[in-house]
Amino acid sequence: MRKFLILDAGPLINLSMNGLLDIFENIKKIGINIVITNYVYQEVVDRPSHIPRFELGALRIKELIEKKIIQFATEFGLATQEIESETQYMLKRINCSVKAGEHCIEIVSPAEISCLAVSKILSKRGFENVIGIDERTTRVLFEKPANLKELMSNKLHCQISLNTQEIDNLGRFKFIRSSELVYMSYKKGFIQLNDKRALEALLYATKFKGCSITWEEIEQLKKL
Repeated sequence: MRKFLILDAGPLINLSMNGLLDIFENIKKIGINIVITNYVYQEVVDRPSHIPRFELGALRIKELIEKKIIQFATEFGLATQEIESETQYMLKRINCSVKAGEHCIEIVSPAEISCLAVSKILSKRGFENVIGIDERTTRVLFEKPANLKELMSNKLHCQISLNTQEIDNLGRFKFIRSSELVYMSYKKGFIQLNDKRALEALLYATKFKGCSITWEEIEQLKKL
């Protein structure tokens, strides 16, 4: 049975900045298909290719795609229009589920929601999958929506309403962050660092490059 890791831009950028993109080749070797969407490609290759500061990372990610280590979801029989239709449907529902008064608040982007769309389509077809995403908002929205309401209220300094029923109707999703991808890769021997502080250093590195992991969660992972 095929298994899929669907990557949002965050983990790709994070691991690129930390020099850890090689782990995807090892993940591919153990039988997990790594896929992205066109929206994600725009964020990790198209746009940064024209910015000198990020050009090298974009080229490294592009090379993984050219080698078929990372592939487009459409290469596995998912139609572009099907992904786009599901993405737009979910975007509208999510961005209208959070309101300040009568005004909808745009809290998610097309790239991350396109990953959810691919996950939903794959799940309907019976394929096991997980979404690699570092952005906290999307994960909290589906895992602990009540926490998101409090988070957004504090951030915007106003009362926020959240339609949790609307979110529940969109389905269930599994998420994994850069930190957990690195943890798994280290435990499987994909990352060769012979120092007792290696795991700690790897987890810190993902946090400092944008992964929303707490210090307490890092301590928990170190003890596993």
